[in-house]
Amino acid sequence: MDIRILGAHNCESQNSKCISLLIDETIVIDAGGLTSSLPFSAQRKLKAILLTHQHYDHIRDILAVAMNTFLQKTNINIYSIQPVYDIFTTQLFNGNLYPNFLERPQDNPAVKFSVIEPYQTEQIEGYRVMAIPVIHSTPAVGYQVTSPDGSTVFYTGDCGPGLADCWQYISPQLLIAEVTAPDSYEEFALRAGHLTPSLLKHELNTFREVHGYLPRVVVVHMNPLMETEIEAEITTVADALGNTIKLGYEGMQLHL
Repeated sequence: MDIRILGAHNCESQNSKCISLLIDETIVIDAGGLTSSLPFSAQRKLKAILLTHQHYDHIRDILAVAMNTFLQKTNINIYSIQPVYDIFTTQLFNGNLYPNFLERPQDNPAVKFSVIEPYQTEQIEGYRVMAIPVIHSTPAVGYQVTSPDGSTVFYTGDCGPGLADCWQYISPQLLIAEVTAPDSYEEFALRAGHLTPSLLKHELNTFREVHGYLPRVVVVHMNPLMETEIEAEITTVADALGNTIKLGYEGMQLHL
């Protein structure tokens, strides 16, 4: 399994893009920095988009990829939970911002949306995919994705503390976890459903208690204006746990 981080942050600038992960050039998890990271030729190879939740920095390129798909007379399959589908049908694909690509063209719509149920393994483009609910300010899931050769990654999506139940269902070789802000913003993180380095440390200790090991960890969704502070604190956490924890970045290549 090859994973490329298209966007590693929660804000966009010249040097940072919103969160998006590309797996084997075929499946994308979250679409914050999708179309601006891929040429049309690479976009045509995409088969599925998995969305963790409805917040803008995770879905911002959906309309753009839908238009590109429509113009190229191809299709894209989008998968997510019911609340995301509800937002799509009432606010995004309602004909006001762009044409309703869930219905156009009528004979073969450019976008096909499938609602997935948490804790159930779905077969998506040859991969085993399980959505696991996480704690956030809006209904959200993380995704465990297992390739045909057995390589497994879990991406938390946006989440706050309280992943103990989630850990019961997964056993990844690679964990891609959000850390939005440094420890000085812990009160904000707890209120908004996000992690700081110290909060991540607690969740990783819980993971180790459940499984007896820690996977390789890559951190994403950082606020770019706070990244230097986050990086220093993550280094301290990695040293304390005796485990590899790296900050993700745009263009980062990961191989399992």
